[in-house]
Parts: sequence; structure tokens; C-alpha cells
Amino acid sequence: MPYRKVAMRTCGGADEGVLFALAKAAFGERPEWDDRRALAALETDTVFVAELSGEPAGYVALRREDDRLRIEHLVVHPAHVEEAIETQLVEWAEGFAISEGVESLQVIVQGDDEVTVGFYRGRGFAPVAPDLLELVLPARPR
Repeated sequence: MPYRKVAMRTCGGADEGVLFALAKAAFGERPEWDDRRALAALETDTVFVAELSGEPAGYVALRREDDRLRIEHLVVHPAHVEEAIETQLVEWAEGFAISEGVESLQVIVQGDDEVTVGFYRGRGFAPVAPDLLELVLPARPR
């Protein structure tokens, strides 16, 4: 499928169940999956939802840690993986991070997940520790 432009919005309380089910469908079979961690991210992180035709197509959950934001979850509905939604979610997260005035945007990836590492490296993220990539952001204009 070609690129599809999403509408981005903040997560509301009614979204948590739908987004949890989406994340579990995408990642629930992986050994590192943790229901409690996923629910905690949806309840406590800053979450942005990508919508297509009024339905969630994916989301990004961001957690602030001092002078940086960390992508806790980036999930795309399996029916939309070829529509560049993950790129739009990362771009939104980057813009939000800049607007918050943080120094960097980080993401934890499994080192052996070459596709995911390649995706983030292609967007300017660089390794700073094992399984941790970071994008240094420009300073927010004053």
C-alpha cells in the first residue's frame, strides 16, 4: 500500500483498551512482552494516536526522563504496516520533543532487530549504549 497521511491526536482514557489490544496483537507473542508494562505506558506516558478514517492505526508512547524523551512504545496496526505510519509517529514524537525543549529523543531496540535498528538509524538516531539509540535535537527557539 502507498503512504497514507494520518490524523494525529492525544490519547484519551477511552482509547487505552483499544490501544492495549493493538499493542498485544502486534507484540504479544514476543518473549519481552509484558502486559503490565504496556498498560502502565498507556496510563502514565504521553501518548499520541495516529488515525485513519477515524480509527486508530497506531500510537507512540513517550516518557520524559530528565532532559530527554524516550519512546516507550511505537505500535502500528498490522493492516497498516506498509503505509509509513511508523515514520509519521516518529516525526510527531520528534516535533513534540523539540517543543518540550528536551535535548534528545531516545528509543530502546533489541540489538538483533536489524529492521528496527535500520529504521531508526535511517532517521538520524545513533547508538549511545547497547540497545539504546538517540536522536540529538536542535535547541528550541526562545
